[in-house]
Amino acid sequence: MTKKIITVIIFAIAAFSISTIFFLTSFGEHLEHKAYDLMLSNKSKYSSLSDDIVIIAIDDDSFGSFMIQWPFPREYHAHLVRNLKRLGAKQIIFDIEFSESYKESADIDLGLAAAEHGNVIFAGKIYQNFDNNYLTTTTLPPIYAIRRQSPDWGLVNMPSDKDGFVRQYGLFQRIKEDTYYSLALKSYLKLFNDPIVITESHVSVGQMNVPYFANNEVLINYYGQPKFFKHYSYSSVVDDSSFVLPMEEFFEINDFYHLLDSEAFKDKIVFIGATADELKDNFHTPVNDKNQLMAGVEIHANMLQMLLDNNFIKRIPFTIFYPISLIIILLISVFYYWLKPLSSLIYSLIFILFYLFLTYYLFLKHNILLPILVLPAMILFIYLGYLVYHYILESKEKLAIKKTFQHYMAPALVKELLKSPEKLKYGGSQQEVSVLFSDIRGFTTFSETHGVEETVSMLREYLTEMVNTIMNNQGILDKFIGDAVMALFNTPIQIENHAFMACCCAMDMVNSLHKLQDKWISEGKEAISIGIGINTGNAVVGNLGSEQIFDYTGIGDTINLGARLESINKEYQTKNGIIISEFTLEKVKDLIEYEYLDEVTVKGKTKPVKIYQLIAIKNS
Repeated sequence: MTKKIITVIIFAIAAFSISTIFFLTSFGEHLEHKAYDLMLSNKSKYSSLSDDIVIIAIDDDSFGSFMIQWPFPREYHAHLVRNLKRLGAKQIIFDIEFSESYKESADIDLGLAAAEHGNVIFAGKIYQNFDNNYLTTTTLPPIYAIRRQSPDWGLVNMPSDKDGFVRQYGLFQRIKEDTYYSLALKSYLKLFNDPIVITESHVSVGQMNVPYFANNEVLINYYGQPKFFKHYSYSSVVDDSSFVLPMEEFFEINDFYHLLDSEAFKDKIVFIGATADELKDNFHTPVNDKNQLMAGVEIHANMLQMLLDNNFIKRIPFTIFYPISLIIILLISVFYYWLKPLSSLIYSLIFILFYLFLTYYLFLKHNILLPILVLPAMILFIYLGYLVYHYILESKEKLAIKKTFQHYMAPALVKELLKSPEKLKYGGSQQEVSVLFSDIRGFTTFSETHGVEETVSMLREYLTEMVNTIMNNQGILDKFIGDAVMALFNTPIQIENHAFMACCCAMDMVNSLHKLQDKWISEGKEAISIGIGINTGNAVVGNLGSEQIFDYTGIGDTINLGARLESINKEYQTKNGIIISEFTLEKVKDLIEYEYLDEVTVKGKTKPVKIYQLIAIKNS
């Protein structure tokens, strides 16, 4: 039992450790990311959001309308802010960096336009560089001319994973004693003026807790594919009667008034950012549609929408997940120790599919994220471990069977036995067999009157021939009892008409002995003769030895009667020295030539049994 417990624990710990280490590698991490991307992408198909947030896109249409290169003049941005105020925008958020001076008057005017609106958030960044093995951190806020009038700004740093995908969003950065908030979080704080508390596990804003995924970052719960939020072209918002587009030399457009009439921006939170490919502010995300990337401004919009909805993905802590996983794997290890590989495979698939369904359900319905592939990998590794383990055990078992039976059974029967080694497990079962006993007549007297070497030599020659004959007739040598031979037919592998095969074997044994007798006489040696008894019936057959010694044999009245028939053979004058019982005759009477001998009551029996001598096998 101790060995079994140790085996179970070793396999569980090995599967647990291998899987854990595997998902710390870049390849394992990549697989986990892709599984997460698939879940999030499917989840986003069921998402819905309010129309609180809209995006003003610096897109290809804007470049086509202005017929200028980037960056746009800051006069355009000031005009945009004033137009958005006229349109009723609740808050304006720039995902555009104004970290360098343009023209003093334009810079100041943009700051004034923001101050006039009263709720404008600008963009800034933090840069970190290694210089001579020393990490330097630099803040790059909007220029002072803007901040003097409108001081609110947030970070637009966009952290990405090793594969370049943006799955997380930084909430803040600390530099010495100062804390800088991200663009989306700054927007939320400006909107609601709630107090903020930063802890080791989350950020509290009012009554809302924003959980970290790693460090100070939160998983982005994307609401949909790129352009899921309502987009408006930058040029359409600035195009009022006071702003003349190049093409308006020929006809008036003035899209601004259509927006004013439709109240498209009334009480909306408005993000302004680049979406055109050439501005290189587009990113790979889990919800990208084929090759379409998501603009950075829309990633910020997703994060703000999460804050507005209190809609965060909560990860199960590793300190909870891994201990529970280890317990599960230990239980599975106990289970798999007793299962065959095919059953283990079926259960592995059931466990894995159930876990993946549970993981997706919790993610879809409750925003709870479990490690997706870690536990399935543990189950897979433990299945493979036990597959190899059972294969090795089975190979050893088959080798032991082959070594044990190759001297007692025909190779074809050994091959069949290897397919069903469970037939040899300790214990017996009731089954129909034919048993054959043969014995050398007067062997005790022979051994006393002949030398040891001659006796042993003849016995070896005789027994070798008899065993070969038994194996050639699909029988199994049960044992040698001194000079006697016991053979069984129809076990451990079933054969057709085992009683007939036993009779054929007896005739072949007699014929083989005749050849040996002729050989011995030609050598000047004394020939020996044998008697054979055959019986058919039910017996308890199986591995009936001790725990130390394997002994595949049969016991019961059928076996005892076969031995008695061989013993009384010497009392009758038979042609071939072969006596069969009425039970064997019933199976083979149409296939042999036979002759009634007697009705006898053998030792241990009260009911007489009819016995017959086997004369010949009929030609087919």
